[in-house]
Amino acid sequence: METVGVRALKAQLSRYIGKAKAGETIIITAHGQEVAELIPISKERRAVQHLATEHRLKWNGKKPVGCTGVTVEGKTIAETVLEERR
Repeated sequence: METVGVRALKAQLSRYIGKAKAGETIIITAHGQEVAELIPISKERRAVQHLATEHRLKWNGKKPVGCTGVTVEGKTIAETVLEERR
């Protein structure tokens, strides 16, 4: 896990987004204190987005509606949605 200050993050944003896309978590600091994380998109979120794109469910960023019988390893869709709200 890499740590980067806000100034360096702004100067090299594309680089750090590439690292997150590759699966790495980046800790962002401001004045030496941890303030945020840059994390990759979860498999569960990608699955929900894919189902919404295929019109198999409706999703407005809250609880998905209209999808039954879909299983994803790991967290449930509801847990993922709640986590994304934070």
